[in-house]
Amino acid sequence: MKATTALVAALSAAGAVSAHPSGPKAPKDVNPFIGKQYFVNPEWTGKLEQTRAAFLAQGDKVNAANVKKVQKVSTFVWVSRLSELSRIDDAIKEARKVQRRTGKKQIIGLVLYNLPDRDCSAGESAGELKSDENGLERYKEEFIKPYAKKLAAAPDLSFAVVLEPDSLGNLVTNMGIPQCEKAAPIYTAGIAHAIKSLQYKHVSLYIDAAHGGWLGWNDNLPLAAKEFAKVVQLAGKGKNKIRGFSTNVSNYNPYNATIRENYTEWSNSWDESNYATSLTPFLEAEGLPAHFIVDQGRVGLYGAREEWGEWCNVEAGFGQVPTTKTNNTVVDSIVWIKPGGESDGECGMAGAPRAGFWFDEYVQMLVKNAHPSVLSIRA
Repeated sequence: MKATTALVAALSAAGAVSAHPSGPKAPKDVNPFIGKQYFVNPEWTGKLEQTRAAFLAQGDKVNAANVKKVQKVSTFVWVSRLSELSRIDDAIKEARKVQRRTGKKQIIGLVLYNLPDRDCSAGESAGELKSDENGLERYKEEFIKPYAKKLAAAPDLSFAVVLEPDSLGNLVTNMGIPQCEKAAPIYTAGIAHAIKSLQYKHVSLYIDAAHGGWLGWNDNLPLAAKEFAKVVQLAGKGKNKIRGFSTNVSNYNPYNATIRENYTEWSNSWDESNYATSLTPFLEAEGLPAHFIVDQGRVGLYGAREEWGEWCNVEAGFGQVPTTKTNNTVVDSIVWIKPGGESDGECGMAGAPRAGFWFDEYVQMLVKNAHPSVLSIRA
């Protein structure tokens, strides 16, 4: 009888515990790309028809066929001006059509890129908004507000949004440049406002974290994490805040370097996977989520640079295709954020047009040097 009484008492105690849970369960840490189909932007694939026609005119049927393979790859949609907000509508419309036709959930990659005094250290991608011309208020009301409204109206889709490439990187290392010093409070306030405005369950936000050759040095890692934390804290309390960080946007660093370049000798962040790993403990120390997406859109040709500082229309090839098979637990996905073919600026390769303009000779080179994962796609 004593044993039975003890058992009843134990069961009763267990029931009392289950009836009074200690607190809410933490949200599941779910990679937003898992189980989704990466959105293929028809605006970009349409531009590639020019490249395919150029190869056919040269009698190069092999590379003309390879262009059709490239056209099946997902790239992010850049929204870099007020007039480009309609690109979100176009992407939503197309993604819904594909989703209805295939039954596969679409995730649309977007880049939010229109801060006042943008590109403070280089100027090749200077934007339309100026801080001394009411730029921050215009950014909030005319850019972020409609941007958020469009995403809020599409809960049937998923979005991965990259926030303002290169901006916070400049605040970590380039405050000696007067234009960057002036832009600093505008950048932090603008990105914080964007984070606060885009708090939707179907939207995953990735703050841009430059790349390993820029912020991956031991001295820069803690400074970068603190700068990111400051912006997230300024955004205030949110439902999901940010998912993580994007790296290597529009750059040429390999995800996994098969051969380590000489100029990376003194850095632990000698490729982008190592950069993500190096930055992780500093992010976690600041209470930030350590999840990454890594741009490999133009990293199909290793060993083409002599230094990390080469960034403009570098000799390259289309890189590894988007995938969640990253062999790094902190990396959500390899992606193509920079649409290959849009110029970095009037620099680098001869004949390069202004930033964002189509550069077909460059695209032809990207196709010729494409990563094997691109060439294995069935056209």
